[in-house]
Amino acid sequence: MDRTAQLTARRAERSVAYNPPPSAGSLHLRAAHVLEGNWTGTSTVPSPSLYPHQWSWDSAFIAIGLRHVSPLRAQTELETLLAAQWGDGRIPHIVFNPSVPLDAYFPSPDFWRSSTAGRAAGAPRTVQTSGIVQPPVHALAAWLVHCADPGLSRARGFLTRVHPRLAAWHRYLLHRRDLGGGGLASVVHPWEQGMDNSPCWDAPLSRVTPAPARSFRRADLDHGAAEDRPTDLDYGRYVRLATDYRDGQYADGGGEFAVEDPSFNALLIASEHALARIAHELGATGTARHARAERLTAALVERLWDPAEEMFFCRDVRGGDMIPERSVSGLIPLLLPGLPHGIAAALVRTARGPHFGLGSSTRLVPSFDLLGEAFDPHRYWRGPAWFNTSWLLERGLRLHGEQVRAEALRQAVLDTADATDFAEYVDPYTGEACGATGFSWTAALTLDLLHGPSGHSVPVTGIGTFDMSDKGGDRG
Repeated sequence: MDRTAQLTARRAERSVAYNPPPSAGSLHLRAAHVLEGNWTGTSTVPSPSLYPHQWSWDSAFIAIGLRHVSPLRAQTELETLLAAQWGDGRIPHIVFNPSVPLDAYFPSPDFWRSSTAGRAAGAPRTVQTSGIVQPPVHALAAWLVHCADPGLSRARGFLTRVHPRLAAWHRYLLHRRDLGGGGLASVVHPWEQGMDNSPCWDAPLSRVTPAPARSFRRADLDHGAAEDRPTDLDYGRYVRLATDYRDGQYADGGGEFAVEDPSFNALLIASEHALARIAHELGATGTARHARAERLTAALVERLWDPAEEMFFCRDVRGGDMIPERSVSGLIPLLLPGLPHGIAAALVRTARGPHFGLGSSTRLVPSFDLLGEAFDPHRYWRGPAWFNTSWLLERGLRLHGEQVRAEALRQAVLDTADATDFAEYVDPYTGEACGATGFSWTAALTLDLLHGPSGHSVPVTGIGTFDMSDKGGDRG
């Protein structure tokens, strides 16, 4: 029995890595119960009804929380995902469970046709996946999971096995996805960035002719209110983009939608730093990867920073212009250690200002500009607050010396997760639960924050791996 099962068993008499309070209703134990209930045997679903398969960046966040209760299960979570990696290096955004009925989720495996349409790109033949990707949090997650139990990790050869896959993943993004030519990775579908329905996509999506409504069935509306989900028009455009990408054999560079996003690239940079730590643990130098991360940080500032607005913005690669919509994505580069001090301070001012209201009108960070015309406190990624983005910003605040504000945000995440039964997302003003409850990354990141703040202070070496377990500094 692994540690998660021990925690949730009625008579858990011992604990190795984690000893929650004895109360059956404790937040620790309830979060562990969510992860136990959503575990399939090899991975964790985000939500059994709404999202019944394995999602890429969800699994990375889930592993970050699982490391506190079962480092073995956290390693398995990432290993299962990486086993579905394509030959060109991409990690697909969904790994499908063959036991789940096709009509339980759309787009389903028979839409993506990964093993046939993705053959030229090296899609696996025995596992069905989607053909697009999600934000690259994986190397960061792998490093934190290793730090939770280095002895177990070394005994199992965990980093030895995942390192080449993570390196291939980063090569894919840095080379195949540099569609703008400026060094940053582009997303080719709104679902890739993770903030699926953000108003940031409205302008570039307007060029896309939607798929006919009769050509697909929206399974998401079986589990969520239509007014909280993307519109049929937007969904038709998502389907058209995915169909064209599939019909083009998943080759990059030819689609109508290509956007450089600050959050996606910030997570790539943070994971480059983590991959340097992984390489060093395996006996190589991490110097080249740290240097690459610093070059990417400079490119991020050059291409996506607007000093007048004190905000990072998306860039429409096809149109060539910045997209003037304020999204939480534009705040997430705060987690980068190499960010110039003036920019970090400006991002804190923006987060606290009227557009996001952090610490005044809102306790968690809204996903979109409170003053924007497209703001909606309940509609998917057009205003609601999400727990993973608040977790990332809590890390960024702490990294850049904003300890009091970081602690306030940490406590707000814990209070809201507790009050909403680990909701998928919430109204940023009222904290009202939206979407699914018992959501896996909310439970996982709650566990992670329950082990802070002292257990999460950024190392004095300041490379942004978010964990004091890594005390050695950069010797590479």
